[in-house]
Amino acid sequence: MQQIWRRKLQRAYEKPTYEEAKAELNRLKAELMLINRSAAASLEEGLEETLTVHKLGLFKQLGISLKTTNCIESVMSLVETYTGKVDYWRNSSQKHRWVATALLEVETRLRRIKGYRWLPLLRTAMRQRLDHVREAA
Repeated sequence: MQQIWRRKLQRAYEKPTYEEAKAELNRLKAELMLINRSAAASLEEGLEETLTVHKLGLFKQLGISLKTTNCIESVMSLVETYTGKVDYWRNSSQKHRWVATALLEVETRLRRIKGYRWLPLLRTAMRQRLDHVREAA
């Protein structure tokens, strides 16, 4: 059933607007509750975060690369190869230096995301959203 559900979820995330994608994902979550509560809970847990690009109105431009957490997970996996065997950190500063060094090492192995030219627009949209949230608080 994994392949069937993968396709269902991909179709849901391909919806062009936040409202459509969220409605479809909620429908799938209800369907999934009947067969796998753990998977439904996992879908619910990250639902809003996975729709961020939709919410910011940039799915068309950046959705191909940012609709999943794969790019982040890939980077973290590469960082793990450098930091995974360290089992003692003297302090958080040392840990931060190790992670920063690992990121510099893996940077050359990373590819540009599709739609990278739209990243300045993403930055602007995120800043506007944060400003709006701060004003409301």
